Amino acid sequence: MSEERSGQPRGWFEKIAQAFSDEPRSREDLLTELKEAAEDNVLDNEALSIIEGAMQVSEMQVRDVMVPRSQMVVVEAEQTPKEFLPVIINSAHSRFPVMGETPDEILGILLAKDLLPLILEETLEHVDISKKLRPATFIPESKRLNVLLSEFQQTRNHMAIVIDEYGGIAGLITIEDVLEQIVGEIEDEHDHEEDDGNIRPFDDNGWIVKALTPVDDFNEYFETGFPEEEFDTMGGIITQRFGHLPEKDESVEINGFNFRILSADNRRIRLMQVTRVQD
Repeated sequence: MSEERSGQPRGWFEKIAQAFSDEPRSREDLLTELKEAAEDNVLDNEALSIIEGAMQVSEMQVRDVMVPRSQMVVVEAEQTPKEFLPVIINSAHSRFPVMGETPDEILGILLAKDLLPLILEETLEHVDISKKLRPATFIPESKRLNVLLSEFQQTRNHMAIVIDEYGGIAGLITIEDVLEQIVGEIEDEHDHEEDDGNIRPFDDNGWIVKALTPVDDFNEYFETGFPEEEFDTMGGIITQRFGHLPEKDESVEINGFNFRILSADNRRIRLMQVTRVQD
């Protein structure tokens, strides 16, 4: 029975299916229909958020979410087990870039699990760590996150070393960093121990700041005086200043800082790049 004869409006699932079967339309048109479906409770809000995150990932580059070089946890090739084991244990990570003679020389990736048999056999003190390394994957800062995610899936790698335009080490990125842009923050049992996990230095004048960073934590870190009475998080303050829910790459200046949106969905800001405004 046709829509005209039945007198019933076409269902949202049918509309979405039709959107994909018709001639390609703009991303904005597709998002509009998806948001309308969510408002009519046909599409779950969490599903909508994931779809939007996946679409945003296709527009983001590695430099937007990578762990900057200054924050990388590395093992030096010349370190003894007594020297590098505390680094591995305290970080609670599972993969570690191994550095050669200079910070720009990454010899490979050390997996913590590859050390377990040596510990059990009590032969760790005599191991040549260079023989336990996995090959490192090197990628440019400009690589698209969706392309990187596909490569991670194909190669089964979980970490890549990011290089800058001069061939130096700019940082690293993991598959978890990419997935968090789609599904939101992925926390494990160690995350609550990281007191400064909401604010990460990015370069000499920049920081990556989570929108959920409490205002009082931001004030303490930067010695600023953002009001703490009306909003609990920096995301709330930024959204109020915009006057609307900002989208990726929108920016605003407040109290001597520039806030650029790195990631957001239809309900909230997720990640911001913060820089001091130069006088």
